[in-house]
Amino acid sequence: MTTWMTVLGIVVFVVGLLFSIAWHELGHLSTAKMFGIRVPQYMVGFGPTIFSRRKGDTEYGIKAIPAGGYIRMIGMFPPGDDGKLSARSTSPWRGMIEDARSAAFEELQPGDEKRLFYTRKPWKRVIVMFAGPFMNLILAVVIFMSVLMGFGINTQTTQVGSVSDCVIAASAKTDKCPSDAKDSPAKAAGLRAGDKIVAFDGRAVPDWNTLQQAIRDTTGPATITVRRDGAEKVLHADLIKNKVAKTDGHGGYVADQYVTAGFLGFTPASGIVRQDFGQSVDRMGNMVTQGVDSLIALPGKVPDLWNAAFNGGERKQDSPMGVVGAARVGGEVFSLDIPPSQRVATMLFLVAGFNLSLFLFNMLPLLPLDGGHIAGALWESLRRAFAKVFRRPDPGPFDVAKLMPVAYVVAGIFICFTLLVLVADVVNPVRLTG
Repeated sequence: MTTWMTVLGIVVFVVGLLFSIAWHELGHLSTAKMFGIRVPQYMVGFGPTIFSRRKGDTEYGIKAIPAGGYIRMIGMFPPGDDGKLSARSTSPWRGMIEDARSAAFEELQPGDEKRLFYTRKPWKRVIVMFAGPFMNLILAVVIFMSVLMGFGINTQTTQVGSVSDCVIAASAKTDKCPSDAKDSPAKAAGLRAGDKIVAFDGRAVPDWNTLQQAIRDTTGPATITVRRDGAEKVLHADLIKNKVAKTDGHGGYVADQYVTAGFLGFTPASGIVRQDFGQSVDRMGNMVTQGVDSLIALPGKVPDLWNAAFNGGERKQDSPMGVVGAARVGGEVFSLDIPPSQRVATMLFLVAGFNLSLFLFNMLPLLPLDGGHIAGALWESLRRAFAKVFRRPDPGPFDVAKLMPVAYVVAGIFICFTLLVLVADVVNPVRLTG
C-alpha cells in the first residue's frame, strides 16, 4: 500500500510540475500573441516530441523530459550592425552571437516583418517576458492562500504541550534538572499540560506568536488565564529572566543563538490551525523573503551539496532539490501517516513552493533567463530616453544577441549545478522522515 501511495505521490507531483510549466509558458504565449508577435512553437518539456498539434500558426506539444518548457518567438534579436541576419564568423565569440541571431529568424515568412519580437516597444517586451514568471507567482499565491485558509497548517498554539520542571537556560541543551535548580514559573503557578491559555496579564492572546512575545517582554508577577475542563481559571506566575532561543521573526528559531528574556517555562502544543486572511498574507510575505534569502545563499550551499553527492556527507533539509528530488519528496508525502487532507495540503505546498522558486529564479537579470531579456529591454528604454533628452540620434534596439556568449557561460553553470543536484537527489536524497 505504501509503495502505491508513493507512486501516486510522484505522479501527482509530476502532473503539478507539468501544469506549472505549461502555465508559465502560457503567460509568454498569450501576451506575445496579444502584441502581434508570431509564435511558431509552444512546448512543455524538452527532448523528443511525444505529442503535438498545430492550431493557427503555432504548434502546441508535449516533449518527453518534464524538466522545463519554452515558446519560440520570431525575431528575438535584431539584425546585426550590417543589417544581415547571419554571416558566420570564424571567431567563436562572434559565432555564438551570429548563431543566436540566425536562430531568432528561423521560419521567417512573408509578412513576419511586422511580427518580430525585437520590433515591439520595450515595455511590451518586458510584459511578454515577465508574464511567464508572473503566472507562477499567481499560482503560488493562490495555492498558498487556499491551503493556509482552507486546510490550515501545523502551527504552535496557545495550548500547553508540556510544563518544564525547572529553570534551565536554552543554551544548556538538556532537559535534566540540576539538583539545585528552581521550579519553573509555570510549574510553580500550577500550569498543566492541556491547559489552553486565552489571556496573559488580562490581554487576550489569539495565537502563539502573541503569547510568546508577551511572555518574553514580562518579568515579575503576571496573571495567566487558562481554559481547563471547560472552565476558565486564573493562575498567578512570577516570571524570571532566562536565556532563551532567538526567534527568526518567521515563527522559527535561529540555531545556536540566544537572548535574555522573560521566561515562564512550558512548551506549546502544535495543531492544524486555519489562518485568517491577514495571517495568510503575512506568512506569504515571510515565504517570499525566505525564498529570496535561499536564492542568495544558493552558491554557498554548493560545497555541502558536493559532499552529500560524492563524499557521503549529510544532506541537509534546506539543501537545493531538483525535479527528481522534489518528485521523490512528493511520493514520500503521500506515504506519510497523516490525515489525507494534510497529505493533499502538503503536496499543494510543495507545488506552490516550486512555483515561487520558479518566479524568483527567472527574475534574475541574467540571460538566458526571462529576467535577462527584461533587463535588456529596460536598458534599451533607458538608452532611448537618454538620447531623446539630450537630442542625440536614436540608438535603436539593444542587441541582446551580443550577450549570448555570457548567456552560454551562465547556462553552462546552471547545467553543471543541475547535474550536481541530480546526483545528490539520486544517491543522497532529502528525506521528510529519518
